[in-house]
Amino acid sequence: MRNLKIACLQLELKKSNNFDLVESKMLDTSKENNDIGLFVLSELCIGGAGAENKTFYLENYLHKFSALARTVNAWIIPGTFYEEVDGEIFNTAPIINPSGELVHKCRKMFPWLPYEKNVSLSNDACLFDIPNVGKLGVHICYDLWFPETSRMLALSGAEIIINPTLTPTKDREIETIMVRATAAQQQLFYVDINSCGEQGCGHSVVCDPNGEVIHKSTESEDVFTVDLDLDLTKAARENGIFGLGQPIKSFRDHEGFKNMYKAKDEDYLKSLGSMTESQIKEKNDEQ
Repeated sequence: MRNLKIACLQLELKKSNNFDLVESKMLDTSKENNDIGLFVLSELCIGGAGAENKTFYLENYLHKFSALARTVNAWIIPGTFYEEVDGEIFNTAPIINPSGELVHKCRKMFPWLPYEKNVSLSNDACLFDIPNVGKLGVHICYDLWFPETSRMLALSGAEIIINPTLTPTKDREIETIMVRATAAQQQLFYVDINSCGEQGCGHSVVCDPNGEVIHKSTESEDVFTVDLDLDLTKAARENGIFGLGQPIKSFRDHEGFKNMYKAKDEDYLKSLGSMTESQIKEKNDEQ
């Protein structure tokens, strides 16, 4: 089994300056669970929205989270931070391994325009490997709304998508529906972590590759763990959702559509095998 235990921190945050709270919550969670493989926090959880204040840019916090990763001995996606690169500002999620090394940076592909001002779009789909576990993709908040982005990640072999989110608005319920739909369409785990308090409205949600909801938070603070078996992603893609639909393989085999995505892991897609029929059962027959 390829398991990954993820600590999901939907925290009650102030508008800004939340590092001490985040550090305390992570340390407490690590003490209670000594087998956590990955910590996930919400978008802009430390500094809050607004790219103008450089006090909370990534460069000022990367060393702190590197040290924290070594302390908790786990991977960390500590939400996101703004960073300036060659005169452009990006909304960036650093991916830090248990040794405190920066493995990757995920830059938000679709800033929430026209509201997320002065932030540049990114063209880079973010994927990284956790050794002996599997390949993970990363969304940042509004990226969820563009199915092309999740399709790109799935065709490149992502078995989980992690999405740090900052949503305080009434469309949060729509986003939770999108999470479930994306998990089923792309046949992967989807982990979407929002904040609460002064930043967000909560309702974090985790879904499995069959589109089933594993966990859904309320609007209150919720620090929870999910233990994900990535072999379920493999089984769903090879055998179909509930042994039925096989959308990843159908997309792979469609001569017209598959060429829309140049960045694909062809070897991975071939490894899923050919389309196969399974014994179709009515839901009531499964009892």
